[in-house]
Amino acid sequence: MERIKMSPHVVGLKQSKKAIDAGKAELVFVARDADAHVVFPLERLCNEKGVAVEYVNNMKELAKACHVEVPTAVATILGKDA
Repeated sequence: MERIKMSPHVVGLKQSKKAIDAGKAELVFVARDADAHVVFPLERLCNEKGVAVEYVNNMKELAKACHVEVPTAVATILGKDA
């Protein structure tokens, strides 16, 4: 998760979905304590598009890595072409 601190990224479900749909997502982080009904469709999309998913312990930890105050269910590292 150290990588997200140093890489261009987007935070949140909507922004992550946009990045995945546009082919700009390199790696998606999902918090284990996020609601399944929220992240399951995103996990399925990642599978369809061939984007790797990495799980983190909780939303607070992911938010801290992304430098945001609000607990975060999903964050996405953008590829070089983003």
